[in-house]
Amino acid sequence: MSTPTPTPTREPVTTGGDPTPEGKLAHGLKQRHLSMIALGGVIGAGLFVGSGAGIAAAGPSIVLAFALSGVLVMLVMRMLGEMSAARPASGSFSVHAEREIGPWAGLTVGWMFWTLLCVGVAAEAIGAAGIVSSWLPGVPEWAWVAVFMAFFCATNLTAVKNFGEFEFWFAAIKVAAISAFLVLGVLAIAGVLPGSSSPGSANLTAAGGFFPHGSTGLITGLLASVFAYGGLETVTIAAAESEDPRRSVAGAVRTAMWRVALFYVGSMAVIVTLVPWNDPSVVKPGPYVTVLNSLGIPGAGELMKVVVLIALLSAMNANIYGSSRMAYSLVQRGQGPKALAKVSGGVPRLAVLASCAFGFFAVLLYKWWPETVFTWLLNMVGAAVLVVWAFIAVAQLRMRRRLEREAPEQLSVRMWAYPYLTWAALVGILAVLGLMTLDASNRIQLYFTAGLAAVLALAGWIKQRRAA
Repeated sequence: MSTPTPTPTREPVTTGGDPTPEGKLAHGLKQRHLSMIALGGVIGAGLFVGSGAGIAAAGPSIVLAFALSGVLVMLVMRMLGEMSAARPASGSFSVHAEREIGPWAGLTVGWMFWTLLCVGVAAEAIGAAGIVSSWLPGVPEWAWVAVFMAFFCATNLTAVKNFGEFEFWFAAIKVAAISAFLVLGVLAIAGVLPGSSSPGSANLTAAGGFFPHGSTGLITGLLASVFAYGGLETVTIAAAESEDPRRSVAGAVRTAMWRVALFYVGSMAVIVTLVPWNDPSVVKPGPYVTVLNSLGIPGAGELMKVVVLIALLSAMNANIYGSSRMAYSLVQRGQGPKALAKVSGGVPRLAVLASCAFGFFAVLLYKWWPETVFTWLLNMVGAAVLVVWAFIAVAQLRMRRRLEREAPEQLSVRMWAYPYLTWAALVGILAVLGLMTLDASNRIQLYFTAGLAAVLALAGWIKQRRAA
């Protein structure tokens, strides 16, 4: 099979440190911004909101599910870190896919990720509005959605350092909250927390044991955990606008292992050890609220509502940023409407407005057709993160081989045990996609996502042939 010859990309490789040229993105993100964005990026709304369903399906084996998917995520981030440290670009993996696979691949993975982030903006705005409305029922939810959309759109229209500052403090609050939860949980497990006694291994072995629903439950938990990790890729997009992109990317990916192990796997282990996995409250109001209530923490429910609200607003802010930069990168390379490539004040403002407009349109679809059109939109991006990861793996296989031959000095971050772990990750991604076919709801998402990928790939292939 012949390797396609990619057309030269028009997006310049970012090196950092220089004043912002006219019409180019600014380098306004500091190292502390990137460090906290990377740290807070693993603490998403999926961890607080979606993990309860995974625990109910997998029982205590959710710890194993999160560990397995965490290994896959770490491999993907290491591959992405290698490519982004060698060639930082605001389009991140879309740029790498275009260079190493072909323009059609860059278009496919770029616009798929853009759609994923914009739909995420809508879902997060709706979730955040629901929380605030529970406190202030006199104000309709749509009004809060409009407020959040307008506020974060305005924030992203200004200098990129404003985005960095918001994410810095959002991430700091999330890290503090999950760290406090883990400390309290460990103290309770050890039996040294006042008013509590150590549960030992009772909750891990009761009600069906560690695998109460067998392999079926483990698979369901594995799928839930994979999608909870989505969004980590945004840090490599943000790194292109930092003061030192190569060093920023390297630092972010090198700390991925302990972050994933501590925040995700650690918190799941604390939850299933302290409370019965089949407690109905694990699903709603959620596992974190259930644990805090069991420890007698006053106001646990409202406290976690605040944390979840911050996680949703943080994800919303990051998704508007990431989608606008991905759109900017795509149109810079001739993969979209040229008007979105205009930059003023170091910010692609038209790309920001386009991303916000799509997100707000998705919110309207939720209001008008929540059970049909909006559900179809959610299904279209249901497995998009796995498609993105697959393109990352293929691009890294090709890029590493070329860099070792042409510019080995650029490999400041190296994928472990190349190419064996890259192939193992690719097999793992394909295995997760295969597991999705075993469940009816996951199967629908897989088919919708495959349809979106096919349409984008066909459009990219036609455009590539015409250019050739």
